[in-house]
Amino acid sequence: MDMTPNIPEVVAEVRALFERYEQALIDKDVDVLDNTFWRSPHTIRYAMTEHGYGFDEIHAHRVARPPGPGIKEKRIRLEILTLGRDFATVNLEFKVRGRDLIGRQSQTWVRFADVGWKVVSAHVSAMNTTPLW
Repeated sequence: MDMTPNIPEVVAEVRALFERYEQALIDKDVDVLDNTFWRSPHTIRYAMTEHGYGFDEIHAHRVARPPGPGIKEKRIRLEILTLGRDFATVNLEFKVRGRDLIGRQSQTWVRFADVGWKVVSAHVSAMNTTPLW
């Protein structure tokens, strides 16, 4: 199994899918949001105000969520790691809109033979900008 890190064309492919997902969040394009995630009861998405266990719960949150820029005020750092041609992680650090918090978003992507790239696990959280210790 090829585990070559960050093959340029694979990184570009995952980055484009990530950017498409980010725009779909702003536009509340539920079709794109749903198409980004693996349609499985095993898919998990932890967000700031909800926990989605399985595709159906994630979809229900998507439908209920209002459109708009959400909690992201500005990006601080985006890191994409691909291993081979079928596995990737995307991690984004961002300034939380209107709060003295740093947000963190992570996604695990897998390329499936039958449906292409899908997020199988995602997490969004925030932390204080001042260290606790």
